[in-house]
Amino acid sequence: MVLRDGAPVELPRSRKLRALLALLILETVPVSRQHLCEVLWECPNDPRGELRWYLAKLRRIVDQPERRRLISSADTVALDLDGCAVDALRVLKMMETSQVAGRAKDSRNNTGLELFRGVFLGDLDLTGSQASLWLNAQRRRFAGCELKLLQHQLELLPPASELVAPLLDRWLELTPYDIAAHRALLEHLALRGRQAEAETHVATAVRLFAEEGVPEDGLRRIWNEIRHRTRPSPATNDVSPAKIGPPGATDKEHARQLRPGLAVMPFRFLQDWSEGPAIALGLTRDVITRMAKLRSLAIIALGSTEAAAGTGRSAAEVGSELGVSYVATGVLRKTPDRLALEIDLIETETAHLVWTEVCEAPSVDLLGALDTLGRRVVAALTAEIEQAERNRAILRPPTSLDAWSLHHRGMWHMYRFTRADNARATQYFRQSVARDPTFSRAFAGLSFTHWQNAFQHWSDPTGESESAYACAMQSLQADEHDPAAHWALGRALWLRRQHAAAASALRRSVELSPNFAHGHYSLAFVEAQSGDPQMAIQAADTARTLSPLDPLLFGMLGTRAIAHLRLGQFDEAADWALRAVARPNAHVNILGIAALTLSLAGRVPEGRSMAAAIHATQPGYDVDSFLSAFHFSPERARQLRSAAAKVVLG
Repeated sequence: MVLRDGAPVELPRSRKLRALLALLILETVPVSRQHLCEVLWECPNDPRGELRWYLAKLRRIVDQPERRRLISSADTVALDLDGCAVDALRVLKMMETSQVAGRAKDSRNNTGLELFRGVFLGDLDLTGSQASLWLNAQRRRFAGCELKLLQHQLELLPPASELVAPLLDRWLELTPYDIAAHRALLEHLALRGRQAEAETHVATAVRLFAEEGVPEDGLRRIWNEIRHRTRPSPATNDVSPAKIGPPGATDKEHARQLRPGLAVMPFRFLQDWSEGPAIALGLTRDVITRMAKLRSLAIIALGSTEAAAGTGRSAAEVGSELGVSYVATGVLRKTPDRLALEIDLIETETAHLVWTEVCEAPSVDLLGALDTLGRRVVAALTAEIEQAERNRAILRPPTSLDAWSLHHRGMWHMYRFTRADNARATQYFRQSVARDPTFSRAFAGLSFTHWQNAFQHWSDPTGESESAYACAMQSLQADEHDPAAHWALGRALWLRRQHAAAASALRRSVELSPNFAHGHYSLAFVEAQSGDPQMAIQAADTARTLSPLDPLLFGMLGTRAIAHLRLGQFDEAADWALRAVARPNAHVNILGIAALTLSLAGRVPEGRSMAAAIHATQPGYDVDSFLSAFHFSPERARQLRSAAAKVVLG
C-alpha cells in the first residue's frame, strides 16, 4: 500500500509494475536497467521498451509536483525515498543496526512486529523464473526478519504472559518444524495450567515431526520434562522460570541425518498416440536414473511409484506413504513439431506446489527430444529442491539443524561469496560432518570454502589449498560415487597446479552424473586456462544449460570469457565478461577479467571504468592479484600485464 498525506494511492493492477516499485525500494541504490530487464522480462521482445513504459506509469504514482522521486538515466533507475517512511526498509534497518535490542517488557507497540501485515507482497504472483526467484527470496528474507523479532520479543516477556500466545502462534506458523517453538509453546501452556491443551498439541505435533525424521518420543520427552518441573499457575505475568529459548543438546540427539527423498510419479500421456504412454514411462525412468546418479537425494524406484500411482491418492498422500519430502508429477504432450512435459514439484508435508514448469524440445528427433527433456527436468528439479532445502535451513535456528540442514545452511552462506559468509559456511559444514562423518556432500562443501579462501587470498593460499585437498579426499572416502566428491577433488588439484589430474577428476564427476552442472563448469574453468579453450566453451555452455539460474553463473560466463581470450577472440571475451559482471555475487576477479578483456578488445575507456570500480572496493587490487588467482602461461601473463597497463590496473 502506498500512502500520500495519509490517503491511499490507487495502484494499477499490473503485477510487474508493483514488483518494479518494490524492487526499486528494496535496492535503495541505483539499479541498472539491464538488471531490471533480466529480473522482470525474460522474453526477447524489447524489454527495455517495456521498462520505459512501466517507468512512465510509475512516475505518476511516486513523483510529486514539487519533487521528482523516480530518478532515471540512460543506464540506471533509482527512487529518492528521502522523507518517506517505508515499513520494509525500517525492518531491514532494525536488523542491520541491532535496534531490536532494548525493547520494553510487555510492550505491545514499537517492537517492529507491528510493521508486518502478512507475507511480503502476498497478493503478488509473478511469472518468469528470475522474477519468481526474486520474490521468493524477499519473502524468505522478511520471514527471517519477523522470526528474529518474534524471538527477541519472547525473550523479554515472562513465559506465562498473556502476550506470549499470539507470538508463539506466529512462530509456529513461520517454522512449524522448529522444536524450540514447540518447547516454548508447551512451557507457556504448562505455566498457565492448560495441560490438556498441551497434550493435544503434543499428539498433533508428533505426527508432523515423524515425517521430518524426528523420533516420536522427542516432543513427548520434552513435554514430560516440562510437566514434571512446572506446577500449574494462575494466569499471571509474574512467573519467571527459565527463559523461552532454543532446545538443548539433548534435543539435537534426536535429529536423523537423512537426505530428503523424491518420488517421481510415472508421467502421464493423455493424447491419442499409441506410443505415448510407453514414451512417457520411458522418460520417467530416465529422469529417475539421472536423479539417482546425482546422489544428493534419496530417489524412490519406479516400481514403487508405479504401484502408488494406481491408488488414486494425492501426490502429498503418496509422498507421505513413501516417506519422501517431495513428489514430482508430469504430463507429456506432443504437437506436430515439439514434445512438452508439464511438470509439478509438490512438498509432501504441506501439499504446497513448490515449482511448476513446461519443458519443451523439438520432436523431429524423438530420442534427442527425450534426452533434452530428461536433462532439463533433472536440472530443474535438482535446483528447485536444493533451493527449497537451503531456504528451509536458513529459517531454522542452528540448534535445531541436523547434518543435512547444516549442510544446506552452509550452502546458503557459501553462495553469497563474501569472506564473512565463507567463514560462516565453513562452520556449518564442519558441524555437519561432525554430526555425520559419512556425509560426502558436506566434506565437498567444506573443501570448496577452503578453495575460496585460497582463490580469493582471504587466508594463506598454501595452507588453504592443502585443506581443500584433504576435505576433498574425505568426501571421496565417504562416497566415491558422489560426483560432488570428484568435483571437490578436481578443484583442489587445480589449486596444486596439477592441471591434468584436475581435469581427469572433473571428467569423472560428469561421467558419474552428466547432469552435474558444477562438474561441467569446473571442467570449463580448468580447460579455459591451461587446456582446450574450445572444450571449455562447450563445457561452460553445458553448465549454463543445466543450471541457467545457478549461483555460480557469473563464473560460468567469466570462464567462457577466458576461453575466448585464449582463442584471441577479444571482442567476444569482453562481451562475455561484461555479462559475468552483471550477475549477482560476481567477485573482484570477475571484474578483473572484464577490465583486461575490454583492454584487449580496444575498449580502453570502458576498461578503465571497470578498473576504477575495482579500486573503489579493493584499492590494492592489481594485475598481480589477478594473475595470482589464475593459472596462465608466462606468455599469456605478459599479454595481460600489457593490457592492464592500458586500463591502469598495474
